Amino acid sequence: MKKCIAITGPESTGKSWLAEKLATHFGTVWVPEYARQYLSNLQRPYTLADVEHIAQEQFYRNTEAVLRHDTSFADTEMLVCRVWCEVVFGNVPQSIVNLLNKQHFDYYLLCDVDLEWTPDPLREHPDRRQEIFGRYLELLDTMKLPCGIVRGEGEERLGNALSLLDNNFITL
Repeated sequence: MKKCIAITGPESTGKSWLAEKLATHFGTVWVPEYARQYLSNLQRPYTLADVEHIAQEQFYRNTEAVLRHDTSFADTEMLVCRVWCEVVFGNVPQSIVNLLNKQHFDYYLLCDVDLEWTPDPLREHPDRRQEIFGRYLELLDTMKLPCGIVRGEGEERLGNALSLLDNNFITL
């Protein structure tokens, strides 16, 4: 039986690190965050249309990973795109809502904001992480998505994620 796990949460919470570590632990693949690749090559401020494009491509990549592998971890997904649009633009395009409603993950690992902020040219909201984390919690609850909050640093964070998966009967 195929399993797909989403790693989600605010900026600078270790999503990429955790996705890569979990994939290595289980001997499978992780889908990197397409937004980082796309925005790093952009020579202008990004727009809502850019986020829509990013969402579509991320959705495609996540879907392809599920089709090709028994287990996959997604570094990001449509909750991230939705919250991003809410925070930056004050509204969410229907295209992203549609993708969010179409995506399926067996479990969501929500990364807490307990890690120190790491500056990065693509990160924008160091002082709003707790508020943004609250948006994720609310969405996961409202949508009744199976999730757990990952806390701790380094190997402790990885261990906590593994425990959440194990305790919620996510056999990989």
